[in-house]
Amino acid sequence: MDLGQISAQFRARPAGHSLPQLLYNSAEAFDFDLAAIFGRNWLFAGFAVEVKAPGDYLSFTVGRWPILIMRDRGGELAAFHNSCRHRGSVLCQPGSGKAARIVCPYHRWTYGLDGRLLAAGRMPDDFSKADHGLKPIRLELVSGAMFICLADDAPDIETMRRELTPLLAPHGIERSKLAFQSTLVEHANWKLVMENARECYHCATGHPELSLTFPVNASAYFDIDAGTSRAFEERMAAADLPMGPAGEEWWQAVRFPLNEGTVAMTTDGQFNVKKLMCEAAGGASGSMRWAIEPNVFCHSTSEYTFAFTAWPVSPTETHVVSRWLVHEDAVEGVDYDIDTLADLWTRTNLQDKELAENNQRGIWSPGYTPGPYSPDAESLTLLFVDWYCATAEKYLARAGA
Repeated sequence: MDLGQISAQFRARPAGHSLPQLLYNSAEAFDFDLAAIFGRNWLFAGFAVEVKAPGDYLSFTVGRWPILIMRDRGGELAAFHNSCRHRGSVLCQPGSGKAARIVCPYHRWTYGLDGRLLAAGRMPDDFSKADHGLKPIRLELVSGAMFICLADDAPDIETMRRELTPLLAPHGIERSKLAFQSTLVEHANWKLVMENARECYHCATGHPELSLTFPVNASAYFDIDAGTSRAFEERMAAADLPMGPAGEEWWQAVRFPLNEGTVAMTTDGQFNVKKLMCEAAGGASGSMRWAIEPNVFCHSTSEYTFAFTAWPVSPTETHVVSRWLVHEDAVEGVDYDIDTLADLWTRTNLQDKELAENNQRGIWSPGYTPGPYSPDAESLTLLFVDWYCATAEKYLARAGA
C-alpha cells in the first residue's frame, strides 16, 4: 500500500466535496480503509441479546478479519480473533450458534468459552496450553449494544456510554430479542453505501414508503418546522422521554417526530407490533436515531429497534446487515409478523442498493470529479466524509506519510 499516493488523494479533495475517484474504487484505498478506519475505531458488533446465554456465540467478518463473540459459563461476554492458535483456521463459520466448547474443524484444538486452550493433541511435553489461548479483542457494552475495537489503544468510549445510555434506556434494548436479520450484497464501495445512508436528499423520490412517516424534507440535522418541533418537545417532556441531541464527531443521537397522522415508522404509518418496547407517550414517541461512524445507523421506535450495518468486503462490494429487535415477550404470529415488521426497511434497503450501485458505476467514469455536498440536505453525509478524512489523515500523520 503506497501511503504517499493515498495521502495525495486526501490532499486533492476540495473542502465540502465528495472523495477523489481512487478512494472509492481502488484496492489500495480498500486496504487503507481496513487499516486506518476499521482497524482502529469502535465497531458496532450487534446486540448482547443475540448472545444471551452461556455458550451462545456470534461470528462475523470485518473486511478480511474473522471475529468471534462468546458468552462464557459465568455469563460474561468476550470477543476474540476467530483464528485457531495452531495454524490459523477459522473456528466458527459466520453466523450464530451455541456450543459447550469451541473446536477447530482442522486439527480439533479445543477452546473454552473464555478463550482458554483446553486440548491440543499430539503436541510435545513442553507445549504450554496457557500460552495458546484465543487472542482477545476489546469489547464494550453501551445500553445493550456491543462494540469492539481491534486496536490496542482504543478511542475513548465513555462519553458515548454516558450520553447515549439515557437516550436509549426507554426503548428497553436489554429486554428485547432479535426477531429478524437479513444480509444484502451491494456492489458498491462501503463509503458510498454510508454516504447514501447518511442523507435523505434522495428520499422524497427514492423512498416513497419511507416518506410516509419519515420527515424527508427536514433541514440539516433533523431541523423540523418550529411549530411541529415545539409541540413534539412538549409531548416528550410530559412523557419524560429524553430527546438529545447528543454526540461527538464519530456518533450522533437525536429523537425526532414522525410525520403528522402517523404513529409508527412502518409502511402504513400505524403500529404493526402489539407488544411495544416503549409505551411512553402512548407509543407516539417518534424515533430515536443513533448513528456511529464508520458504518452503522439505528432507529429505536416504540415498536422496534432497527440497526443497519455496512461491512466492507472488497473495493466495490459491501454487505449490509439489518437487524430488527422487538420486545422479548412479543410472540411471532401473535404480536408481530416478520414480513410486515421488516417490510419498510427491506424496501428502503433494496432502493438504496440500486442507488449506491448506480453511484459506483458512475464514479468509474473518466469524467468523474468530486462534487459539492448540499450543506442543508447532506449535512450528515458531509459530517461522515469529513470524519473519514480527518481520521485517515491522523493515521497517515502517525505513519509519517
